Amino acid sequence: MLTGKGALVAGPGLALSFLLAAICCGFAGLCYAKFASMAPISGSAYTYSYIAFGEITAFIIGWDLILEYTLGAATVSIGWSGYLVNLLDNFGLHIPTALTAAAGTTPGVHTIFNLPAFLIIILITWILSMGINQTKRVNDIMVLIKLAVVILFIVCTVWFIKAANLHPFVPYGLYSVHDGTAAGIIPAASIVFFSFIGFEAVSSSAEETINPSKTLPRGILLSLLISTILYIMMTLIMTGVVKYTVYSKYLNAPILAVLVKTGQSWLSMIVSLGAILGMTTVLLVMLYGQSRISYSMARDGLFPKVFSKVDAKRKTPFVVTWFFGIVTALAGGFINLNILAELVNIGTLSAFILVSAGILVMRYTQPKAKRGFKTPLVPFTPIMAIIFCFVLIAGLNWETWLRFIVWLIIGMIFYFVYGRKHSVLNK
Repeated sequence: MLTGKGALVAGPGLALSFLLAAICCGFAGLCYAKFASMAPISGSAYTYSYIAFGEITAFIIGWDLILEYTLGAATVSIGWSGYLVNLLDNFGLHIPTALTAAAGTTPGVHTIFNLPAFLIIILITWILSMGINQTKRVNDIMVLIKLAVVILFIVCTVWFIKAANLHPFVPYGLYSVHDGTAAGIIPAASIVFFSFIGFEAVSSSAEETINPSKTLPRGILLSLLISTILYIMMTLIMTGVVKYTVYSKYLNAPILAVLVKTGQSWLSMIVSLGAILGMTTVLLVMLYGQSRISYSMARDGLFPKVFSKVDAKRKTPFVVTWFFGIVTALAGGFINLNILAELVNIGTLSAFILVSAGILVMRYTQPKAKRGFKTPLVPFTPIMAIIFCFVLIAGLNWETWLRFIVWLIIGMIFYFVYGRKHSVLNK
């Protein structure tokens, strides 16, 4: 979804940006795998920070993760909307332009609200509220279809790559300023990093996973490996078939630029359908992770108790799922895509830093905690994860930093006014 913007920032070298982001996630993933096997409890990085650092740090990262998942799901819903609009256009069905994007999204185009983005979040929230077994079945089917479409796209388009489109491979170097904005491999990695955050949500399913000490580490690392291979292949094809500068016209649905160039209009509907299903699975994972983290924080007393209630029939945190689902749907309808994506990235990178630092802390505070997966090459692995995370954070613009700081200040006010007083640990 953000490949088009990433290509404009790094050129064909975007493949290296994906590799850089994957290396960062790889080091962090090894740290996540340790905590996921050692503490198979809902809450992901929030729970891990609670174990390593205590309540206040855990609250900060939990507050951070709520931002990550809420805005992350909203970001994906906007991309989902773009492909749906294109698919419907192929059938002669047109959604009013004013209802296809947030206000001010496209200069010179009058838009008010992204209705498809709003509705898909509401639909996914309803599916999640019905129970984990129903959610798993729906997700498994969509993942299989998505992988089939990706492979079909690669097979049908790889033959159209032209070497001239890949030159120069790195037009802006590692980091430079182009037309007043940051460009190069590192800034692009800071943007496309968003594509990898799904593995973090995998660890949120600990309490609902069979044999989590073994299956969670395997799931985290395997999903990261497969994603990296597919992302790099797709990027090389997209920048090899179409000159990277062309993507300025296809930011909402970049894959369509390749299909227009190759004249494979028959593939357009299939790819749009695959993209829609693929993004739907991402939405399921993100909204699921969001509800479980919020549930864990409420169970610990840091959020209102009503958020920790589990529906007796469906066995799901019904109230918190719908509350944040509605908030996310409104964000997808009203907020600009670029602002959302960069806020998600800085939030996720901050979570990675704390989880990696937690491995270093536990090396001294709990040296005998050897159960489950063992992070290799400690302290090298967590230190490298922290360094790579800071490199990617440095690639984000200062407005993103400012918005993130404001969000953290609001969180600390909430903690000291409400969370600290109602904390189960404090009592």
